Amino acid sequence: MGDSRESVDNGVLELDYTVSRLLEKKGVSRRDFMKFCSAMSAALALPATFAPKIAQALDEVKRPTLVWLEFQDCAGDTEALLRASNPTVAEIVLDVLSVDYHETIMAAAGHQAEEILAKVVKEQKGKYIVVVEGSIPMKDDGVYCCVAGKTALATAREVCGSALATVAVGTCASFGGLPAANPNPTGAVGVKQAVPGATVINLPGCPLNADNLTATIVHFLVFGKLPATDSFGRPLFAYGKRIHDNCERRPHFDAGQYVEQWGSTAHAKGHCLYKMGCKGPETYHNCPTQKYNDKTSWPVGAGHGCAGCSEPQFWDTMTPLYKRLPNVPGFGIEATADKIGIGIAVATAAAFAAHGIISATRHGDESEGAKED
Repeated sequence: MGDSRESVDNGVLELDYTVSRLLEKKGVSRRDFMKFCSAMSAALALPATFAPKIAQALDEVKRPTLVWLEFQDCAGDTEALLRASNPTVAEIVLDVLSVDYHETIMAAAGHQAEEILAKVVKEQKGKYIVVVEGSIPMKDDGVYCCVAGKTALATAREVCGSALATVAVGTCASFGGLPAANPNPTGAVGVKQAVPGATVINLPGCPLNADNLTATIVHFLVFGKLPATDSFGRPLFAYGKRIHDNCERRPHFDAGQYVEQWGSTAHAKGHCLYKMGCKGPETYHNCPTQKYNDKTSWPVGAGHGCAGCSEPQFWDTMTPLYKRLPNVPGFGIEATADKIGIGIAVATAAAFAAHGIISATRHGDESEGAKED
């Protein structure tokens, strides 16, 4: 990565090519390019007719420089990126973005690596994008996470503070995640709390869905701004709807058909996992529609309840994982669970009361908190 990739073709630096020109140069056909644009249109919750507009924008825009920082993390989000196929990680690194710094996948090491990062911050101030993976410890002046002799806190404030925009990937970078779980011994926080003045968009999840990262970058390239967000700084295209509302097991919830034991007939038939601890009724994420691993599956589809990992402080508020939803303020499952079956609302409400169903829907937060970063 870095300057070694800045090859010249007929006197033009590769960094000066548009995204589509780079894809063409790397052997990506126009047809595959259009398929990618269609996939991004779907990921951004835009109509299919918008794909040509995305293609036109990518025909004209030059790829931005991106640096990827890792702090208190398990590298799960990097692993998700490495397994991305829409586009592949090679296309992301070599074509769509100029990834100049990423500790896990870059060739440079030691002082050479840090020089690359310093060069980007100095020469491209206000023009580059930062992706942050992992939480940032603030206790004891941030000594619990250091890279190249600098604390994560100092690096984040310098690099994110000088960036055009910062994308916090995974729940740790977004909200502190597991390191911030009670009693939070290192004082771990998300990027926005550590660098309040930075422009940050959060893509929580354990790990994030790489399609959401790609879609966020494409949105930025096409529209010249980050997508609209909810009150937690999450893009509405990916976190605007509850998992419960798009879940393939929702009809069984509506019918009162629940799994009561792992490996049971009800479990094999795909009945609702609410009683087994599924947190889908109060979790906002597009897992049911985007899925993971080439859209192969997702936790609930594979037979395991949602853990609510895209929500702030999920480890403290959503546990125990295999018990029903905790008593969180904001109860109201759409006041009769989306009015299941017109004419049987009273019976439905009584059934919900009997099952003790509790939800932390946040309609007010979602509508009032939507904003443009």
